[in-house]
Amino acid sequence: MATLSAGLLLFRPDAADGVEVLLGHMGGPYWARKDDGAWSVPKGEHGPDEDPRAAAEREFTEELGSPPPLGPQVELGTVRQRAGKLITVFARQADFDADTITPGTFELEWPPRSGALREFPEIDRAAWFDTDTARRKLVPGQVEFVDRLLGSLAAASGEAPS
Repeated sequence: MATLSAGLLLFRPDAADGVEVLLGHMGGPYWARKDDGAWSVPKGEHGPDEDPRAAAEREFTEELGSPPPLGPQVELGTVRQRAGKLITVFARQADFDADTITPGTFELEWPPRSGALREFPEIDRAAWFDTDTARRKLVPGQVEFVDRLLGSLAAASGEAPS
């Protein structure tokens, strides 16, 4: 069975009549020196019996250190990643202070084969990006969610997606 993951993509209007999305830079030594292609929707794994919506809320709280703000929400569906993981993402229109996160942590043997366990943040920073920049910053398998968000917003307003 495929690994299941759920996330919450916050979005807000920007000054240029578009939207910005909130992304988290993945923590740990592998991602430390990477930027483009190293950001993610705040998300995490869940079991087959857990509601993806509830998992997305829980994982946002775990990864950023505070519960997600309330706001209108839309389901962006599920995307299968190259390695087979299935990610379901929900988008919510809300603001959030990206400068005050308190991320959850994970343990990893580092350096490899050293026998030493080190603790790293799941997300080492968060930031708001316009959608063009977000497409570049996101890991490739999650770009589809930005496109789906824009399509959903365009459909709601009766305009063509950008």
